[in-house]
Amino acid sequence: MTITWRFWGLVLKGLKNMRYHEPVFRPPSEAESFILQVTYGCTHNKCTFCAMYREKKFRVRPFEEVREDIQEAAGLVPHTRRVFLADGDAMVLKASKLLQILEALDQAFPALERVGIYADSKGILSKSDDELQSLRERKLSMVYLGLESGCDEVLQKLEKGATASEMTLAIHRVKKARIQTSVIALLGAGGRLLSQKHAKETARVVSEMSPDFFSALTLTLVPGTPLAAAVERGEFEPLSPGEALTELGQMLAQISPASSVTFRTNHASNYVPLRGRLPEDKEEILKTLQWAIENHALRPEWMRGL
Repeated sequence: MTITWRFWGLVLKGLKNMRYHEPVFRPPSEAESFILQVTYGCTHNKCTFCAMYREKKFRVRPFEEVREDIQEAAGLVPHTRRVFLADGDAMVLKASKLLQILEALDQAFPALERVGIYADSKGILSKSDDELQSLRERKLSMVYLGLESGCDEVLQKLEKGATASEMTLAIHRVKKARIQTSVIALLGAGGRLLSQKHAKETARVVSEMSPDFFSALTLTLVPGTPLAAAVERGEFEPLSPGEALTELGQMLAQISPASSVTFRTNHASNYVPLRGRLPEDKEEILKTLQWAIENHALRPEWMRGL
């Protein structure tokens, strides 16, 4: 039984006790998942480009409250196969609490196949190898990490709160536990000034990480964020759509992963949807990208989203 998030949205609005604290976000690949907020907000919440959780104060939800949500959802749609744990960096929870939640999910949903989670390097690196392995054994099988850039200079300007080497180590630790990894880069994160450096260093770091999945989002300036204010002051010069796609081409051309990586640009922020395997499909992807640039076959601004 396939349950789409659109269906979940309609269903869960009618549930009596479900405690969603909006806005709620999830990766595109979790569109068919039951989204379960185990935390509210983001522990870091300082990235200059991000407005996702700025109106929320970070809070860990009590386990009993989370379990009530699980039980209510299970009573309505017991055949759920996928669950996504939100909010922004739910991996920051102690391993013992995550294990409690995963066990409750496994008991509630007999058909459960996988659980995904947003994570940052701090949340991952706070876990031992044995703890990560235990999480994997209880079906935590997909971790999403926002690299944004492999260039530490760009990361500092974004106030990411982590270095490229820390995030690389985190991905390697997760892979060692046989948890699948999805890494996200942000096109245009360095602006015009650092575009080439951003492309080169991100390609190097993604190659070192060799995640199972690699996706690129395109920087979208959100009013009220520090980065949008920097643009207004003339301190940051954003890329044009064509320049962002050229940056993507430079990045892809330099990626040489140690193992095959699924690449995609299926996020609503992007101007051209692309998909393939790296390095196997690199040449064909670059040809498609170049054709889109030359023929101005780009998604219009009104169709883009966060």
